[in-house]
Amino acid sequence: MPSRELWPFFHPSGIAVIGASESPDKLGHVVLKNLVEGGFPGALYPINPKAERILGLTCFKNVKDIPDSVDMAVVIIPARLVPDAIRDCGEKGVKGAVIITGGFSEAGAEGDALQKELTAVGRECGVRIIGPNCQGINNPYHPLCASWPLLTRKGRVAVISQSGTVAAAMMDWFSQEQLGVSSFVSLGNRADVDEIDLIEYLEEDPNTHVIAVYLEGVKDPARFQNVLKTLKKPLVVLKSGRTPGGRVAAESHTKSLAGADAIYSSLFRRHGVHRAETLEEFYDFAKGLAYLKPPEGNRILFITTSGGSAILATDAAEQEGLQVSPLPPELADAIQGVIPAHAIHANPLDLTGDANAKMFHEVIQRARPYYDTLGIIFGDPILDASQVVTPNANELIIYLGGADVERAEKLKMHQRDVPVFPTPERAIRALAQLIPADKKAERAKYTFPTAAGRSQVGLFESLKFLESKGFDCIVSRSADSSGKAVHLAHQLGFPVSLKIDSPDILHKSDCGGVWLNLQSAKDVRSAYTEVMKLVKSSHPHARIDGVVVSSMATRGLELILGMHRDPQFGPVVIFGLGGITVELFRDVSLRMLPIDRAEALRMIGEIKAAALLKGYRGQQKIDVEAIADGLLKLARIAEEHEDIVEIDLNPIFAYSEGIVVVDARIIKA
Repeated sequence: MPSRELWPFFHPSGIAVIGASESPDKLGHVVLKNLVEGGFPGALYPINPKAERILGLTCFKNVKDIPDSVDMAVVIIPARLVPDAIRDCGEKGVKGAVIITGGFSEAGAEGDALQKELTAVGRECGVRIIGPNCQGINNPYHPLCASWPLLTRKGRVAVISQSGTVAAAMMDWFSQEQLGVSSFVSLGNRADVDEIDLIEYLEEDPNTHVIAVYLEGVKDPARFQNVLKTLKKPLVVLKSGRTPGGRVAAESHTKSLAGADAIYSSLFRRHGVHRAETLEEFYDFAKGLAYLKPPEGNRILFITTSGGSAILATDAAEQEGLQVSPLPPELADAIQGVIPAHAIHANPLDLTGDANAKMFHEVIQRARPYYDTLGIIFGDPILDASQVVTPNANELIIYLGGADVERAEKLKMHQRDVPVFPTPERAIRALAQLIPADKKAERAKYTFPTAAGRSQVGLFESLKFLESKGFDCIVSRSADSSGKAVHLAHQLGFPVSLKIDSPDILHKSDCGGVWLNLQSAKDVRSAYTEVMKLVKSSHPHARIDGVVVSSMATRGLELILGMHRDPQFGPVVIFGLGGITVELFRDVSLRMLPIDRAEALRMIGEIKAAALLKGYRGQQKIDVEAIADGLLKLARIAEEHEDIVEIDLNPIFAYSEGIVVVDARIIKA
């Protein structure tokens, strides 16, 4: 079983440092010194054939010369000598070796052959290997620090990493914040022990509450999936190699397949793995999962002395599916006389600059029963803030802007196992990891330009106006009866479309006001009757100007061109994918006026679906110059007609030559 096989790495009674050095500048000295100063409770045996004593410890020429039993060896000698050293370890009965030495598979074909030899020797001699090319191992609970820098504080998070530097950064942050770790293992080239072995071991480790893994690729995908299926502890993964270039870099770093990132994402979602996108998230997610109490729901109250920070926190919360719920009347009554009279009773609850620790304490105690989480933002140097927070309570602590007081109070909180986050966004993202998806609200989107006016121009009039401004619009006629609609359809030629024409209906398709591809007079008459019935049912007070009968356009790429007059910044033009998907995906770009042709073309190339304009997968190449013409025409309309606050041309059909406006909405102030 992995747990028994890996025990000697985490709880050795004796360690041999093969390559121990008298020189303080060499790793062989640094690692031995860290073992000594870190308080390793067992026996230490420096292996150096040229020295008698190092750091007061008797040296041996070979691990086989040690008179006592040795569980683990740390190997820091030239790569070519390592296989023989592992063979000696096997003869001595050493169970595990941490090989810090580099120069193996990461160093080319010769190093790769040497690593294969090393792996074979380890298996033959019964020595499990961590590394080579790694930064060692640290278990503060034993304690042993066969790594660098020297970190000894005990904590709840185990850090496993295929990169020594990434793991060391995590270790350093946990140490600086006095939260510590339960263990740290740098995997390096993974000649033997890999991330799966360690996840299995740490799943059974009573000191580990959360497992954090920096991953470039896995050696055994099937076994990795099986481990994820049965894993009970939270697993945070920072998976690199997301882009094509990153994947190549990852595969060259440790000479292991990085795999398709989309598959990893799917696998992580299936098994509830918490995927971090950055090093900061890697740290924050692990910290939050280890020390935050899982909320019962998604309702959060922000209690703050910083209005700006609370707004940022509200944005972050709504984007993560948390509800920033209004203050209940009972709570508003309960805090009367506690908070300043000029403070607004709302969520966020701003205690203003008059707040002190006592006021925070009284508000927290009164508010606790009403919310799943209290987001407490100490936005000033609040003395004794550490005394008003509670370990394992429904509190999310954010402290920023407190200078020296903040730094001192934060450490006091961490010593009480209360996690503190430096920004609202980082705190909310960490908290969101503890809330199941089915308990979250729909994620709020960024606000989108909308017009203030509500006087809509009818569809037929809009199309005529656009034609007068140089747009090519679908051939259309206006009809106020079913008979006239049929007559116009015959003139235009079947098939035709039929759309309701009303200045009071913004979204025609939502109320059954759009009928396409009508093939006969019977179809047109039936559609007219049905449109009128549906519209009068859904919008009984709407003004109806009849219908617009139009030719059916040849299908092209559906786009949207638009102009919105923002109340602060003035007119902006918008371009993106059209049809019903524009509100769903919001794959759009926008520009404030003025714009020129070069800017319009840059804008067209910014959307995620820009490849569709270039003839993607054999499709026709789209006339982007015609699209740019359309954007410039909209810009001129915005400048010449200040009474128009919104224009939506959606859809526009774009072709290899030109564009055609199929539907339009114009709104005036």
